[in-house]
Amino acid sequence: MKHVVVSAKSQCGLEDIDDPQVAQNYAKIKIHSAPLCTEFHQFLDGNTGPLGGHEAAGEVVDIGPSVNTVKLGERVVVMPQSGCGVCDLCTSGDHIYCQNKKDPKAICDNETGTATYAQYCVQQDWLLVPIPDDLSYDHASMACCGMGPGFNAMQTMQVMPTDTVLISGLGPVGLGTAAIALYRGARVLGLEMNTYRIDLAQEMGVEAVIDPTSDNALEEIMDLTDGKGAAKSVECSSVDTAPDFLVKAAARRGQIASPGWGGPMNAREINGKGLTVHGCWHWNHQRDTQAMMATIRGAKSLLEKMITHTFPFSKVQQALETRANNQCGKLVLHPWED
Repeated sequence: MKHVVVSAKSQCGLEDIDDPQVAQNYAKIKIHSAPLCTEFHQFLDGNTGPLGGHEAAGEVVDIGPSVNTVKLGERVVVMPQSGCGVCDLCTSGDHIYCQNKKDPKAICDNETGTATYAQYCVQQDWLLVPIPDDLSYDHASMACCGMGPGFNAMQTMQVMPTDTVLISGLGPVGLGTAAIALYRGARVLGLEMNTYRIDLAQEMGVEAVIDPTSDNALEEIMDLTDGKGAAKSVECSSVDTAPDFLVKAAARRGQIASPGWGGPMNAREINGKGLTVHGCWHWNHQRDTQAMMATIRGAKSLLEKMITHTFPFSKVQQALETRANNQCGKLVLHPWED
């Protein structure tokens, strides 16, 4: 199979390697859609070697002897990471927090198989989510990082049509969060400086986008929320100063969900306002699969705007350059297109 390899600073290409094999309860997935996430940093840094990737949707083409939840030919979304499958976190659907993760390469005796910037990967059967017949691979793949963290945030805060949601950072994760909030009928405000993404967010339906670095950013948020502040906020930028800014912009007794990996928050102000802060990483696939797929289906028109670029594998250099310059929404690689 072919997989993506970084060869030098801001340089990458395709390399041939043996297909991964299956064992135990692992299935082999022919990847049809591989969204791009944060791996472009490795590309920019020139950290040579295989480029990972942790988002994929594809088709089951081989199964291990213990597989019993998927069958050959089934279309699936590949959940990230590989939990133990037996702890309370895994069995309740929160495998992302598992403390005893498995090593698929060692179990299946593979050199690769965990990276999704490749034509094949392997994953445990219980971490493969069936794709409904009416959803495309590209749209279904948004159940990973494209919409996954934001979906967790919306579920956790129980966002409803009567809510106003403030989203910090309108990159791929923030745009996905906006799509979910808009699908739920909420009013959405954003914090962003990138003009391409500001225009894209407003095209999707975000009502107002504020520059968080401006001197009057907090005042603008207060004006847009009748002087109360944001009752529900989501931090998607991973900027060090963003989480604490959301604390300052929050309404009293408000909620902040943080899929981002930014800096500290002021505990004194959190306590003084009576805020609830949620750590939101991946969504619970045991409890919420039907709701996630219904959201993807209902937000189809928004996803068609949010996914701004698709690339065949032969154009992976261009794909990573596009992702690195931030003039894009969500990008998807198609490993079987030349």
